[in-house]
Amino acid sequence: MLTRPWRRTAAALTALPALLATLAGPAVAAVRLPEPSVPPIARAKLNLLTVVEPRSMAGYGPDRFPHWSPRASACDAREIVLARDGQNVERDDACRAVSGSWYSVYDGRTLSSADDVDVSHIVPPANAWRSGADTWSDAERENFANDLERPQLLAVSAASNRSRGDRGPESWKPPLAASRCMYARAWADVKYHYRLTVTAEEKAALGEMLDTCRPEPVGGNRK
Repeated sequence: MLTRPWRRTAAALTALPALLATLAGPAVAAVRLPEPSVPPIARAKLNLLTVVEPRSMAGYGPDRFPHWSPRASACDAREIVLARDGQNVERDDACRAVSGSWYSVYDGRTLSSADDVDVSHIVPPANAWRSGADTWSDAERENFANDLERPQLLAVSAASNRSRGDRGPESWKPPLAASRCMYARAWADVKYHYRLTVTAEEKAALGEMLDTCRPEPVGGNRK
């Protein structure tokens, strides 16, 4: 059961698309990706996803999700995210990050070299493939792999991103427990926007992570 001040959203679930256009969450410290939905809206999106078994991986390959695509001037999506998520980032003439620091919300590490940073797809391409992206065009998959408008791309430590691989929330959670609320909200946002499916185990794991979100104090902002 939702408690105040979230209880009011329960009655609005039938009008979710309009509600999503009017509600936005406050900024989350140290996270500069597009702000995920507030927890009750993320949960509502999660509950609207179709629950099915994962699809076949037949035909999948990283080349089916072309990245990193140019997005501005000489900068590709990866370099844009490195600049967005870092502090004091300096870039060369080819738009590559040559100095700066990055805080990895997956594991709480601060990194001083771009070589130690990965740009993580919150929903990995392989997971997207087996939850519906196998039916997309290559152009649609390229858009997904370079999406800067939704909370899909995030600069994190290479070690944490590679330890996750393409595993879903049912078998991997951010080691930094404080980031699990953000991770689940972002995952639900991305899957809802792209009309991807979830497995029963995936949905349950996301629900558990959303349970870690702290309620907003009545009459105040989250801290």
